[in-house]
Amino acid sequence: MQTRVLQLVSLSLGAVVWWWPVPAGLSPEAWQLFAIFLAAIFSVISGAATILLASIVALVVAVLGGVLEPERAYGGFSQGFILLIVVAFLVGRGVVNSGLGARIGYQLVSLFGRSSLGLAYSIIATDALIAPAFPSNTARSGVLYPIVYSLAESNGSHPDDESRKKLGAYLMLTTMAGLGLSSGLWLTAMAANPVGVALAANQGVAITFGSWLLASSLPTLTAMVVVPWLLYKLFPPEITTTPDAPAAARKQLHDIGPMTVQEWITLGTFIGMVAGWALASAFSLDPTAIAFLGLAVLMVSGIFTHKDIKASGDALETLIWFAILFTLSTELDRLGFMRFVGELMATYVDGLGSVVTYTALVGIYVLVHYLFVSQTAHLLALFTVFLTLSQPEVPAELMAMMLLLATNFFSTITPQASSCNVIFMGSGYLEGGEVYRYGGLTTLACLLIFLLIGSPWILWVL
Repeated sequence: MQTRVLQLVSLSLGAVVWWWPVPAGLSPEAWQLFAIFLAAIFSVISGAATILLASIVALVVAVLGGVLEPERAYGGFSQGFILLIVVAFLVGRGVVNSGLGARIGYQLVSLFGRSSLGLAYSIIATDALIAPAFPSNTARSGVLYPIVYSLAESNGSHPDDESRKKLGAYLMLTTMAGLGLSSGLWLTAMAANPVGVALAANQGVAITFGSWLLASSLPTLTAMVVVPWLLYKLFPPEITTTPDAPAAARKQLHDIGPMTVQEWITLGTFIGMVAGWALASAFSLDPTAIAFLGLAVLMVSGIFTHKDIKASGDALETLIWFAILFTLSTELDRLGFMRFVGELMATYVDGLGSVVTYTALVGIYVLVHYLFVSQTAHLLALFTVFLTLSQPEVPAELMAMMLLLATNFFSTITPQASSCNVIFMGSGYLEGGEVYRYGGLTTLACLLIFLLIGSPWILWVL
């Protein structure tokens, strides 16, 4: 009964916005698409619908309501990076099938397994170390996912049932947050970072690899310490302390014996994919094709079979909802809605003092990401607008660097806030409402850390 009421509220919200007078400066199509998007997101947050159902209904209304032409509405399904996410998801299953995932999981437990918090820190540290060689946080999610999945499975935490809360849900959400932070630590860790540096240069702000690392280091490392602990308190795993786990893991490693042929093939494939993703920019390689090649090797070797594909309903579900939400967000941006919102909200800080202007603009920049699916699209749409609006009250170097860092740390504000989230959302360990709640709180914590610690640090080092 409660679900039906929430569904009615969601539909009513969308209808009210749809028929509300269109604000000056916006087209009717932009306003109507916003009404559809808002109703869909509200239904997921409130628990009225799953993210898959909400996305499908939104697509149907947008097309049949004449808001989007069919060829635009279905454009997200042809995006290469979305296919990369799905293929990486399938490869992750192959890593588990071969037994390599369990071996890696036991190895990590033997070293850091005295607590689930220790495991979370070890995963984030691993990501931070490999991040500078990966300009794709989506590719890194494909590296980390099978490890996290295997750690959860080997500890009796399984997807799509109550045992997911034992360990898997916590590790999946913490890894998502860690990916956003590691992407902000290094200039080369996320594709949008160099784009932002180029936009900043057009405004007279020069940022190098070294100055980026220096400016990002203190607030990012602080957040890497705080966020796993915060989620440990807010979204705790049922398995907390495991003092006997390292010894048990070492025994398991002894019992399973040396690596099998299938494990060696999987490891070689995995390393080859990692190397290909790391060198993709230098050699003009397509990351999605590299992922497909890895999947093909696993299928030829019999490690991943047609039966596994038929059983991977989560991958298809992920493809559908993310492609739809990506399309809706992209079309909102194309129709001018994103820039309209950014400029409208920024006008409220006009004439305020430098501290208030700076804090408000950064907060608004983060908040507006509820409407975006792509971090790069957000940056391209609003970075220059917000940097210009902050002048001359706020030092340009501070504002530019903070906006660039925010483009990374707000990646867990919604399930669709970053493409690297999607593989973890498709794992069966997390629900959309959980990510909206705890991802939003994590983003708020990061915002406070970067404003209070990062701002004076950036002013000092730059």
